Amino acid sequence: MRRAIRALAAAALLAGATLTTFAVAGPASADTQICDQYGSTTIGGRYVVMNNRWGTSAQQCINVTSTGFSIASQQGTGSTSGAPVSYPAVYYGCHYTNCSPGTVLPMQLSAISSATSSINYTFVSGATYDASYDIWLDPTPKKDGVNQQEVMIWFNRQGSIQPIGSVIGSATIGGRTWQVWQGGNGSNQVISYVAPSPISSWNFSVLDFLNDVKTHTSVTSSWYLTSIQAGFEPWSGGAGLAVNSFSASVNGGGGGGGTTTPPTTTPPTTPPAGNAACRVTYGTNVWNSGYTANVTVANTGNAPVNGWTLGFTLPGGQSITSSWGATVTGTSGAITARNMSYNGAIPAAGSTSFGFQGTYSGSFAAPGSFTLNGSTCTTA
Repeated sequence: MRRAIRALAAAALLAGATLTTFAVAGPASADTQICDQYGSTTIGGRYVVMNNRWGTSAQQCINVTSTGFSIASQQGTGSTSGAPVSYPAVYYGCHYTNCSPGTVLPMQLSAISSATSSINYTFVSGATYDASYDIWLDPTPKKDGVNQQEVMIWFNRQGSIQPIGSVIGSATIGGRTWQVWQGGNGSNQVISYVAPSPISSWNFSVLDFLNDVKTHTSVTSSWYLTSIQAGFEPWSGGAGLAVNSFSASVNGGGGGGGTTTPPTTTPPTTPPAGNAACRVTYGTNVWNSGYTANVTVANTGNAPVNGWTLGFTLPGGQSITSSWGATVTGTSGAITARNMSYNGAIPAAGSTSFGFQGTYSGSFAAPGSFTLNGSTCTTA
């Protein structure tokens, strides 16, 4: 008989996450304890650890260390034919408006050149739980509420539990074989990759899984990666379960994208003016008061461009909050974007891209004109 994890508690999750704000503490020192239902703190100046006791009123406490956390006590009990009681986890990215320090997420999948993560778990016996990565995807750069696609990677499961939905096949990813499940819980779609035996430690490519996800779901390269999370879903027990260490890194360059450590720029030389023949394509994704822009600069001349600076003026009310694929000077009004070390050469009939994210007020409009090394470009 098929059983659906979290299907029975999806409405409770939405209500709790929407109406209850995080109890955010300062950066954690060793053995900081969190017992608040949605309490969280930061570690390493880079990750968020959350208690996230969403499926029970019984107490759960976690001890937060400088590199992870452990479950100190977990008093709730969930039916193995229904939902777990919580998801204590550490994450990189954004979860219900709580974003980890300095994160580049959300980032469009097409802009990601690499996304890697590592984990070291401690498992216990006598409890019913799964040890799972939660990777969240959405068609928009969403930082609040439920994303449309959840990707779960089950590193271990104990007890008579199973993922949402049913088995659709198997996949070989990262040199390992995984059983693949697919289904929905009423608020989002879920695809799960289940290891046939426990994996307590691994360093892997998140993109390897996301590339497989695209073959089974509606996810495309235009979707956004919003967070990478690692933790446990307990149904009963769980004291002693621990994430000893966790890391995640997302880098841009896959067609224009953010990077956790900006690449060094080319030497600060000034390209000659007046010799560019160029065309600029300005693609945007606009929502509420925010937007992302992907700027493609094409060399329509007969000679290569070696080193480029693109100039343009943002319409009133717009400002830039982050960028990738270029060194951007200015946040509003007059903007200049200079090439990175890896994309300074644009061959004849070739192109390069960069992008940025920003906010706006009033009506949204694109810049009226662009100049490449001082010469006006046509626009597509």
